[in-house]
Amino acid sequence: MLELIPRERRTLAPGVVHVPDWLSLDAQRDLVAAAQGWAREGPGARRATLPGGARMSVETVCLGWHWIPYRYSRTRDDQDGSPVQPFPGWLAALGAAAVADAYDESGVDYRPDVALINSYRGDARLGLHQDREELAPDPVVSLSLGAACVFRIGSPEHRRGPFHDVELHSGDLVVFGGEHRLAYHGVPKLLPDRDVSDIGTAPGERINVTLRVSGLP
Repeated sequence: MLELIPRERRTLAPGVVHVPDWLSLDAQRDLVAAAQGWAREGPGARRATLPGGARMSVETVCLGWHWIPYRYSRTRDDQDGSPVQPFPGWLAALGAAAVADAYDESGVDYRPDVALINSYRGDARLGLHQDREELAPDPVVSLSLGAACVFRIGSPEHRRGPFHDVELHSGDLVVFGGEHRLAYHGVPKLLPDRDVSDIGTAPGERINVTLRVSGLP
């Protein structure tokens, strides 16, 4: 009889921890509903334009600080100039719990004030990049919802690797900090053929909630 091999938590590199199925189904549904609400507010989600003129293939909505490649603003300068949506306290608490669980440390002082909610559909992907607009060294928290994907993380020094590729499913947690806080990382492809529980995402859609500490006043 074929048995499913359980996915176990792994340290992919110093400071990079993958915790499968960290979010319960109810927590996933709640977070999807919240993400959909944020995407409908004001000017909504948008595909950010990179400095060279290309547009990203993922749709993004921001909380706390509005991310514009490659800076932060309190207003949605590349949309209608309205104030960015506030960062909710319950999401900060979720981020603190994620870091504590990933690093197996109680009482972690993790206070995120930025959230990027990225929606992937079709052939959307995220090229290798560093999260380096923040002034604080605190870890990055990444929560996956909906369709599975390949997550790639490499070296903090350059884009050439070596790389760790891991398949992320709905409910998975990845935290990266310490030596690999500035590691190049990205999402080269979605895996929409993987089974997804009914959590409210559209067929083939992946939502990623990324939490950061800006270090900005």
